[in-house]
Order: sequence, then C-alpha cells, then structure tokens
Amino acid sequence: MISREKHDRMANAIRFLSMDAVEKANSGHPGLPMGAADIATVLFTRFLSFDPKTPHWPNRDRFVLSAGHGSMLLYSLLYLTGYEDITIDEIKNFRQLGAKTAGHPEYGHAAGIETTTGPLGQGIANAVGMAIAERKLRDEFGSDLMEHYTYALVGDGCLMEGISQEAISLAGHLKLNKLIVFWDDNNISIDGPISMADSTDQHARFRASQWHTIAVDGHDPDAIAAAIEEAHKSDKPTMIACKTTIGFGAPNKAGTHKVHGSPLGAEEIAATRKALNWEAEAFVVPSDVLDAWRLAGLRSAKAHKEWEARLEKTDAEKKAQFVRRFAGELEGSLDSAIAAYKKKLAETKPNPATRKASEDALEVINGVLSETLGGSADLTGSNNTKTSQTKSITPTDFSGRYIHYGIREHGMAAAMNGIALHGGLIPYSGGFLIFSDYCRPSIRLAALMGIRVIHVLTHDSIGLGEDGPTHQPVEQMAALRAIPNLLMFRPADATETAECWQLALESHNRPSGLALTRQNLMPVRLEYEEENLCARGAYDLVSASDAQVTIFASGSEVEIAVKAEQALTAKGISTRVVSVPCFELFAEQPEAYQKAVIGNSPVKIAVEAGIRQGWDYFIGSDGTFIGMSSFGASGPYKELYKHFGITPEAVVAAAEAKLG
Repeated sequence: MISREKHDRMANAIRFLSMDAVEKANSGHPGLPMGAADIATVLFTRFLSFDPKTPHWPNRDRFVLSAGHGSMLLYSLLYLTGYEDITIDEIKNFRQLGAKTAGHPEYGHAAGIETTTGPLGQGIANAVGMAIAERKLRDEFGSDLMEHYTYALVGDGCLMEGISQEAISLAGHLKLNKLIVFWDDNNISIDGPISMADSTDQHARFRASQWHTIAVDGHDPDAIAAAIEEAHKSDKPTMIACKTTIGFGAPNKAGTHKVHGSPLGAEEIAATRKALNWEAEAFVVPSDVLDAWRLAGLRSAKAHKEWEARLEKTDAEKKAQFVRRFAGELEGSLDSAIAAYKKKLAETKPNPATRKASEDALEVINGVLSETLGGSADLTGSNNTKTSQTKSITPTDFSGRYIHYGIREHGMAAAMNGIALHGGLIPYSGGFLIFSDYCRPSIRLAALMGIRVIHVLTHDSIGLGEDGPTHQPVEQMAALRAIPNLLMFRPADATETAECWQLALESHNRPSGLALTRQNLMPVRLEYEEENLCARGAYDLVSASDAQVTIFASGSEVEIAVKAEQALTAKGISTRVVSVPCFELFAEQPEAYQKAVIGNSPVKIAVEAGIRQGWDYFIGSDGTFIGMSSFGASGPYKELYKHFGITPEAVVAAAEAKLG
C-alpha cells in the first residue's frame, strides 16, 4: 500500500514531466496528464500487469490512451516505470523531429505504446478489439496462457465521436467484462466547457449499452482503486467516471480550456511548483520518487516469470501454435494448400463472382490457419466471409471464429486494428466497397501503424446493379489507393483472388483490402502457374512483343480487356492485355520490370469501372481511359456497362480511333 503523501509525489512526477516537456516544445496538451495523473498512478502502481523489461509479453494487461493528445501522460509513465525506449532525453525532445515522443502516441515508435491514438474515439474502439482478442484467445488456449485486462483512458472528445457508440454497444453485447474504461470527466474541451456542445448522460448511455458504471473522485486514489476492484468483479465491461480537474495543480489555469492544448508558461509553471510543493528543477525527478516508480515497474516480474513457466509446461503442439501466432508467422503448409487449390482452378476453370471466389479461397485458408478471425458488418451473405470453420461467436461462447459486428463499419474496422495489435489473431472482415468510406479512418491508421488487417470489400463497382449510385463505388478505389502502405487488391478471377488472399496474409506489416465483384466473371488465368503473378502487381496476361495496343485493366474489367484483345487481334491489330490486381505492389517492382510491363505500344488504354485517377501511371496523360467520370445509376448491371460505355466494343473503337 502506498501512503497518500507518496502517491501525491509520484503523481506529481507525471504532472511536472508533462508540463515541462510541453513548455520546452512550446507545443502540446498539459491539461490531461495533470488531471489524469492520479488515475494513472493508481493503475500503474497497484493494478496493471506489465513488464518494462519484456514489453511485448503476450499476457500483459493492455493500456490504451484513447485521448492521444494527452500523450505526455503515457510517455511520463513509460519513462518512470523503466521502459528503455523512453529516456529523459526523449522526454526533453517531446514533439521534435525523430523523437519517439511524437505529438500523439505512435505504435512502433517505442515499446509500451499499444496503438496509435490521434483521432478521438479510435483508442476506445481499439481497446474493444483487444478485449475481444483476449477473450477469444483465452477460450482457445486457456487462462493459464491468456487472461488479462484491457484498460483505456478516454476523454469527453472520445465519447462524443460517433465511433465510441459503435464500440461500446459491441463490447456490451459481447459482455467483455475484462475491459475497463476510465472516463477523464473534466468537463472541458478546446472550445470551453462541455456544456457548450453536449448534454449527454454518459452513465445512462453506457448502462443502456450493457455496461457497468461507477463514478469516483478522480483525485482520490483509494476511491479509484476501489472502483477498479469493483470493475474486476463485474460480468460486464465497466466505465469508471473519474471527476477530475484539467490542469490539476495550476493555480490560475486549472479547470479551464486554457490548459487543454497549450503550454502553461514559465510563470504558471513556477506557481504550480510552489502550489504542489515540488522543488525539483525541470526534467528532474527526485530519486526517492523515481525509485518508487521503478519498483512499480518491477511489480509484475514475478507474474511474468510464473507465466513463462506455465508456457514451458504447456503441451508442445499447443505451445508451438501459441508462440508461432504471437510471432505473426504463418503455417508452412499454407503455400502448398494454395498451390493445390490453384491447380484445381486451372483444371475446372470456374466462373464465380470474386466475392464467391474469395469465400472458396477462405475455405482453404481457414482450414490451414487457426488464427484467422472473420466477421462482417451485417453483410455475411453478401460478403461471403463465413466458411465451414468459422462458427459464430456469441456473448456466452467465444469458441467460434466469426464476429457479427452488426451495422457498425467504423467500430468494426477500429476493433480489427485492436485485434491485430493484441497479437495471436489475423482479423478479416466484410463490407461493401462503398462503405470503406466509413472504415477509412481506421484503415488509414492500420496503414500508419503497419499492421495486418484484411478488409473484404465486395460490390466493387457499377456491376452491383440495381442498388444504384448510393451503393456503386466510383471513387473508392482511387481514394484507398491514395493511402500509403495499404495494399488494395482487385482480382480478375478465382485464381487471382486466391493469390491476392495469399499476399494479404503474407503482408505482416501492412493492411490489405480486397475489392470483389457481385457479378460472375469468366476465368482469365487458364493455366496453372506456380508463381504468384499478382505479387508483381501487374503482369502480362496476353503477351505480344510488337503490340500496337496495350490494354490495362483490373478486376471485372480484365474480362472486357480480354474480349477486346480477341476482337482487335482478329482484325490484325497486335494487342497485349496487362492485368493490374495491385497498383502498390507494381510500384515496388524494379524499374526495368515496370518499364517492360508498361511497354511502348503507341496506343495505351486502361479499363476500370471507377474513376481515372491513378491510371495515368500506366497509360500516361495522353492514354485512353474507359471507365467512370460520374456517379452510377440504378439498373441491371449489363445495361449499366453498356450505358456508361465500358464494353469490349468501346475498347475496340477507342483503339481503332487512336490508331487512325
């Protein structure tokens, strides 16, 4: 037990490191770290199970700072508890170029940062994903290897963002009782008091979403500790509302929006030192306080050693699975399973929609990989993401491998990030490509973090037909291709779909999207190739060394390109077809390969049932694009392709016109 005086000094170490770092950077948010320091001190000194010496220990508790602008709270904690990555020099270099202490916490910059939190609400939704992963892995491997809590600290902004409702309603439904959220209830946002913009009864809201709620004084350590103990006994996720004063300790600015997002200033910092009886200079933590914090950092070393011993005693096969999966490695047998499947496709030459081809590929993949965790935003029958191995997860039974996310695309995509960050599972989910706009902030963060999540995005063009322009994506492929470090696949048939799935799974350090058709497509890959041709991003599907015309296409439009090539060849016009399943992988090929694939045909045509943006890379600004330049329309899909002029005949006419 820590005395109140000792607790106060330990909490004040967070406050002064935070205000001094923000002051030196002349940029940042001192208010939250100062206000939430008591909550963090109680959590890290009495409850959180973590090991700074082995920061990636799989069974550690997870702590997510959802209110990422308060990043100095987390950096102070990591320094004080003894994480190697965060030194006092890193604290002094807060928000400076090349420092690990970025303005908002960035996953991968330093151990102990569990996720990248900048956009508000993402962190709480990530925490829900982490809690799902813990519950699923506990069911699979047993509580000897997996049983821990996920804690998140959220601000008013996180709770105002709509994504938070999607996240908390999913968590409440799934009874994720090892998820504990601290609400830093300080009643202040950038503009001023929360009452200017919001009147929500957060307790009623959380309770309506099947959460347990508790209210405490956020500056009373014993009350905070009692609330955490109560939360540990609940059969529901718990929200602990901690009434705090933003900028606690600052005599003139505490409790006001002035302390939210700007330095306190030398005069106010001096006054705060006096008010809190803190005599140490800037960036100096008194040795007795630092020693107490370092001891707190060693608190869980025994629990970690005991866990290691349990892992050692685990059945060899189960242990090997656990270690492999947390290392992020795939089963060695996956390659041979995909190869056998591709051989079968070359023999049978099926013509399914690529959404169905994806389901068939997943049937193979899910049979080999036990770590894939599927799901859909209430579009299971349309996305084809459920296979024979993926029984549904329910609030009382997590033995399945399929999550019904409900109509919650924002929350689903962010929870998937949390699942991937937790480790041990590879999340994939289904939605319509048009609704990738709802997933986009989370997809962008997955790309920024470099994590393996896979989005199945079906109904990928005007080919979905009668649902009309509200559901027909025309700009979404271009928009997603604009995100750095994201792989966007648009396969042309069943073989390409299998290859794209393999590539998505092998991409440890980047997310993927698979844009898939509703309509059936003829097979274009007719022979078995051992090599994964999609790995090149673009490749010759129909070769011609002296081609007068080269047609580039992706997805459903490769079929159109092949039919156009046949017509042009019959007219004596030498024509190549290049399938382009992935812009991003093509851009990473050697320059000589790229030049060879683009070639020097006098006529270059690109065909995609989306907008032109991005295709000039292949055809140049003077190339011909056959696709969309407007929104779609409602009608049978074959009529829509004719209406918008995306047909083999249109390609032939364009080629002939260019050739003169």
